[in-house]
Amino acid sequence: SDIQKSGAPNVVVLLQQISGIDIRQRGVEGMQADLYIRGGSFDQTLLLIDGIKLEDAQTGHHSLNLIPPIDLIERIEVLKGPAARIYGQNAFTGAVNIVTKSGGSGANNLTFLRGSYDQYHLKSTLQTKGKQGGVLGYFSYNTSDGYRYNTDFINRNYFVKGDFKAKEIPFQFLGYFSDREFGANGFYATPSATEQYEETEVSLVALSAVKKTEKSIFKLRIYWRRSQDMYVFIRDNPSVYRNLHITNKAGVALDYSLFSSLGTTGIGIDFARVGISSNNLGDHSRNITTIFAEHRFLLFGDQMDITPGIAFN
Repeated sequence: SDIQKSGAPNVVVLLQQISGIDIRQRGVEGMQADLYIRGGSFDQTLLLIDGIKLEDAQTGHHSLNLIPPIDLIERIEVLKGPAARIYGQNAFTGAVNIVTKSGGSGANNLTFLRGSYDQYHLKSTLQTKGKQGGVLGYFSYNTSDGYRYNTDFINRNYFVKGDFKAKEIPFQFLGYFSDREFGANGFYATPSATEQYEETEVSLVALSAVKKTEKSIFKLRIYWRRSQDMYVFIRDNPSVYRNLHITNKAGVALDYSLFSSLGTTGIGIDFARVGISSNNLGDHSRNITTIFAEHRFLLFGDQMDITPGIAFN
């Protein structure tokens, strides 16, 4: 309900309304933006979709290249302050988790919008629900000539989410692809660099399961994120200067929570293989393992919350 009342056309504008969060946007419609929490850098702030970490092997500058359209969002969870113990080194100043809507929970619709600067925006949502779960599919195409020279853009989004049960265990499948092409007049380098151009492609495939009992919660996530970024300094002459980076991250995450009279105990492990292939930086890869354990104490009638913990990265 807060999202609907905000009137925000996209997630970038919505996050700008939250205290403690700073969004620095170069283009329109979230075409190029960076996320900061409490004065930290974009490399110290982690973005997640349905609990899947979206950090990029090259730079946190690409974190917001894959954010769901606002029509698909159920809620946004913001954790301010150090969250590195649970989420790893990319959550030093905080984390933002975007929770998308469940499959089959809404209506089908088709929307066409026409705006200034020759903007066209087409988006469609298709849903179906059965006895074992539901499926949500979404497509959008947004394009404009731009509000000034060389700020034109094309933004395409393809999203599918399935929620189903097998032997009373909820499973969730998520597939998301976002493709952007935009003129980057003055975005980088100096304001006089008016001919810059960039293309980004980001995809995410994830499968998750949750097993709940009265005293515990067990979560399993398997995911793969791929990102491609191409930048040229002079749009019509890429031979002058061109960067092409392709990054991949594939991982498995396990989290377990135990509830008792002493509070909540949480343990987790996240193992990922990350790599980058670049025409300027070369080919590199590494393994990242994050292990954490913590316990949450609620004292004085739940008036005081103390959560000591430890993590290894």
